Amino acid sequence: MKTIFSTLFLVVFSVVFHAQNRWEDAKKIAAEKNELILLNFSGSDWCIPCIKLHKNIIETDDFKKLETDNVIVYLNADFPRNKKNQLSAELKKENATLADQYNQKGIFPYTILLNSEGKILKSWEGLISSDALAFSKEIREMKDNQKP
Repeated sequence: MKTIFSTLFLVVFSVVFHAQNRWEDAKKIAAEKNELILLNFSGSDWCIPCIKLHKNIIETDDFKKLETDNVIVYLNADFPRNKKNQLSAELKKENATLADQYNQKGIFPYTILLNSEGKILKSWEGLISSDALAFSKEIREMKDNQKP
């Protein structure tokens, strides 16, 4: 009986722990490397502005350079609707928790720049109006203005 209880406890604990893994990892990496966190809420298979944001900004070399230059840790909280694009239960739960904390109005796309403690530094509602280079420059300037 002890073995069954112990196994059940470990399974439940690992699911709960894993559900917050990406967010906790992002905060840890951001703190260790003095980076910011860019959290993007998207509907990857139904939200046209979200799709445009990913194509025109997030998938560009200018944006990706923010990650490789240790400026940001990027985290996408996706809410797909099509059955074939559904996320794992753990990822759905984590995204819902992030939405409860940072996107209570359910805006898509919604992009937030946070410090390593989760404090909001800036947010963008809807499709970002600047191009990838200007957006990346704005984020770099905000990071440069942060106290180490």
